[in-house]
Amino acid sequence: MIQVRRAQERYRDNDTDAGIESLHAFSFGPHYDPDNLRFGALIACNEERLAPGAGFDEHPHRDTEIVTWVVEGELTHGDSAGHGTTVRPGDLQRLSSASGVRHVERNDGDGPLSFVQMWLTPDVVGGDPSYEVVRGIADGTPYAVPGAGAMLHVRRLADGERTAVPDAARAYVHVVRGAVRIGAERLDAGDAARITDADGLELRGVAEAECLIWEMGPEPTFG
Repeated sequence: MIQVRRAQERYRDNDTDAGIESLHAFSFGPHYDPDNLRFGALIACNEERLAPGAGFDEHPHRDTEIVTWVVEGELTHGDSAGHGTTVRPGDLQRLSSASGVRHVERNDGDGPLSFVQMWLTPDVVGGDPSYEVVRGIADGTPYAVPGAGAMLHVRRLADGERTAVPDAARAYVHVVRGAVRIGAERLDAGDAARITDADGLELRGVAEAECLIWEMGPEPTFG
């Protein structure tokens, strides 16, 4: 089964004075929707846009796997575990908050910053926080988030190019830029497809496209 969610259906948070625009695919903060809490392990897929000098002040997380994909600009990350990093387009960042961590996310660059941030529920709670950045992840290289039983596939598709959707209990496709077709459906930037029991499906590039594809099990189990 394929459920398509359009970009315009996202829950919007704008703080114009602070230079922050956030678009949420799932129930988030004040936008509570009991019918849209999660899909598999995925509980958030946020499109974030920060003006130069804007950012999210220090705030806490726990028992969440946080994966960030920078689309444009430079993201400055700092956390209470002592990590300080600048993340750029093509880099993949993962913060496992585990028993608890605080972090700051800012646009300290001269131009606009946009990034996609995805939160997943871990199979086992607690433990020590961890952090990783993969620089310049190659097209088609899978990135495992073993704590959530999930795998992320980054795909860049030329017009007419095809790629398989992983055969999985849950697959989530987010279009970062460009457009793709899945079956009879066209997905444009910001659109997403939630796929249950994926089997033999393909994405086809309609225009130069970049997609984030999550491969997940049915539902996480908690330890």
